[in-house]
Amino acid sequence: MTFLPVVLLLCVAATNAFPAVPQTDVEQQHELAEKYLKRFYNLKTEGVPVGRKKSANPFSEKLEQMQKFFGLKVTGKLDSETVEVMQKPRCGVHDIGQYGTVEKSIAWPNKNLTYRILNFTPDLAQADVEKAIEKAFKIWSDVTPLTFTRLYDDISDIEISFVSGDHHDNSPFDGRDGLLAHAFQPGKGIGGDAHFDEDESFTKTKKAYNLFLVAAHEFGHSLGLSHSDDPGALMYPTYPNTDPDKFQLPQDDINAIQFLYGKNSDAVQPTGPSTPSSCDPNIEIDAVTTLRGEMFFFVNRFFLRKHPQATEVELNFIQSFWPELPVDIDAAYENPYTDEVLFFKDSKFWALSGFDVVQGYPKNIGKLGFAKNVKKIDAAVHVEHLGKTYFFIGDKYWSYDEDRQTMDKGFPRSIKTDFPGINERIKAAHYSRGLLYLFVGKRQYEFKIESKRILRILKNNSWLGC
Repeated sequence: MTFLPVVLLLCVAATNAFPAVPQTDVEQQHELAEKYLKRFYNLKTEGVPVGRKKSANPFSEKLEQMQKFFGLKVTGKLDSETVEVMQKPRCGVHDIGQYGTVEKSIAWPNKNLTYRILNFTPDLAQADVEKAIEKAFKIWSDVTPLTFTRLYDDISDIEISFVSGDHHDNSPFDGRDGLLAHAFQPGKGIGGDAHFDEDESFTKTKKAYNLFLVAAHEFGHSLGLSHSDDPGALMYPTYPNTDPDKFQLPQDDINAIQFLYGKNSDAVQPTGPSTPSSCDPNIEIDAVTTLRGEMFFFVNRFFLRKHPQATEVELNFIQSFWPELPVDIDAAYENPYTDEVLFFKDSKFWALSGFDVVQGYPKNIGKLGFAKNVKKIDAAVHVEHLGKTYFFIGDKYWSYDEDRQTMDKGFPRSIKTDFPGINERIKAAHYSRGLLYLFVGKRQYEFKIESKRILRILKNNSWLGC
C-alpha cells in the first residue's frame, strides 16, 4: 500500500511558489491560477481524457471546483476575489479528489492505539513537548472510543519525530514558515506517522506555531481525516486562529472522527462550536457593534461583517484582525464621542481606534464606574439620541453618560421595569434610527425607549440579508 502524506502548509509573503500578482496583470494572474489549480485541484492541461467533450474547458471546471470549495461565487472565471483566495496562506494538500476521508475499512481497526516520540525539538522543554502531544491526542479520544498509550521502546502505531529538509519519506520540508508538518493515513509501516518541521519555531503559547494546535491537526490526518472546507474546523488547511488554552474541538471535526470510529461511551455526548453561518436561523449573537458605517456581529471566535452597500457577509476570525483581543467577546459598542469601539470580556475592556487596538488596554471595567462585584457585562449599546450608553448585566442595566463620562444616578435599574416584555438575559444590543434592537437567544426585540414598547420580534440574522 502506498501512503500519501497529509501536509500542513503556511505560505508566507516571501514564498516563490505563488508570488503576489498585480491585479492589472491578467497574464500573471492566469499563470498563478494555473499553477494553483494544478497543485491543489489536479488540473491537467495536456491532452484530453477519453470521453471528454472537446468543448469542455478543464481550467474553468477546476476553477469552479475551487470557487465552490471556498464558498466563492461559482463562475468558472478568474476574478479578483478568487485570485485573492489563491494568494492566502494554505495547506499543500489537494482540496478535491486526492485526499478524501479514508473509508471505514482503511481506518485503524484497533481502537487502542500507541504512539512514540522519537526525538524532541530544542524549541521547548521536553516536558512541554510531551504535554502538547498528550493534549493533542486527548481531543480525539474525548469524543471517540479511541485510546492512546505512549510507548518508549517498542515500535508504535503512530511514530512522532522532528525532522528537517529531506528526511527520506518523499515529502521533504522546505525550511522556515513553509510546510509545518505532515502525517500519513492509517496503516502499517509509515502509516499514521507524523513529522514536524524542525526548521519551524514551535511554542506553547498563543504565538505561532503552537505545537499543540499543529499536532492536533496532524493527528487528525493520522487517524484518517482529510481537510475540511469548514473555515472553523481544526482540519481546515491553514494554521488555526484560536487561543490554544481555550481550544474546543469544533463540531465539524467531531462529526468527521465519529463517522470513522463512533462515539464515546458517555451518557451525555460532547459537542463543539460550529462555524457561524449568516442565514442560520439558530444563530446566537454574542455582541454587536458598528464600526464606521459597517456592522460587526460577534459569535464565539468569529465575527460576521456587513457593509450597508454590500449584499455579501464576510466571515472572519477575531484574532486574524485583532490578535490582542480575546477570542470570544461579551459586549461591544461604538462611541461617537471618542470615535472608538469598546470591546468587553469578563472584567476587562479594550478600545479600538479605526482597526487598531489602542495602547494602554485592557483596562478594568471599574474605570467606567462599575462596582467591584460586577464581573461581566452581557451587552452594551450607545443610544445616540440620548447620548447614553446602556450596559445590560443579568436582570439590571446601567446608564452611562458619555459626555460627562460617569454613570447616571439612580442606576442600576430593573430591565423588566424599563423594558417590559423582555424577561430573559440580553446577550447583545444594537441601536438604529431611534430604536433599540435587543438580542435574546435566537431572536431580537425591536424596542422603542420612549413608549417602553416592543414593536416587533425579529430573527437574529435580519440584519444580515436573510
